[in-house]
Amino acid sequence: MSKLEAFILGIIQGLTEFLPISSTGHLYLGRHLFGLDEAGLFLDTMLHVGTLLAVLVIYKSELLQILKKPFGKLSMLLVIGTIPAVIVGVLFSDLFDSISKSGITIGWEFLFTGLILWMADRIKNGSKRMDTIGFGDALFIGTFQAFAIFPAVSRSGLTIAAGLFRKLDRETAAYFSFLLSIPAIAGGIVFQFGEMLSSRSEAMSFSSLLIATISSALFGYMAVVWMINFLKRKSLKIFAIYVWILGILILFLQMTGIF
Repeated sequence: MSKLEAFILGIIQGLTEFLPISSTGHLYLGRHLFGLDEAGLFLDTMLHVGTLLAVLVIYKSELLQILKKPFGKLSMLLVIGTIPAVIVGVLFSDLFDSISKSGITIGWEFLFTGLILWMADRIKNGSKRMDTIGFGDALFIGTFQAFAIFPAVSRSGLTIAAGLFRKLDRETAAYFSFLLSIPAIAGGIVFQFGEMLSSRSEAMSFSSLLIATISSALFGYMAVVWMINFLKRKSLKIFAIYVWILGILILFLQMTGIF
């Protein structure tokens, strides 16, 4: 992996982790383009470390609040919102791992993400903010997050959509989605490190990995700040159209044997 490829993949991960268009799906395409399929697990882990650093910096005050009150409402919201993804991940990890490696369903998953975004965008803006989110809301949003175990189903897209379905206002839906990403990304990193210990990955230079991680962190930070502000005034439909076009293109390339 060259330093330029590392930088580009960091941009892809940083932006698409928090824009509702699926980071895993885009990374799959990016690695395939650069011929880095064998380096997928190790590379993905370091890229996710970068995006985790981004949200840790942005949500440092919330994390301090959790440390001060580990059994407070915010902590419980995150725990409840994370449970569905943990259950699905434990029970079906082998199935989804094989699906992710084959990429056979990736086009359909992009289309599904677009459908959910389009439906959510049609909902009238809700009024719930962080201080009025209930445990039922967290469980509902967390259930949608569990579907993001499919590689091209956007975690941020589905959790933002779920928030809108539960009548959170747009800014709060994005805010809680990104806050909920902290345990999701951290858990994924721990799982990936465990997987790496039992598998072989293509050797990569430390400098390239460092560039990929820093790039992911910087662009992830920008994506979170931009997305929260974007949703205050703008529509999700532009993202739905984008993933629909991408999904149709991938299906066409798969049917013609090009991809």
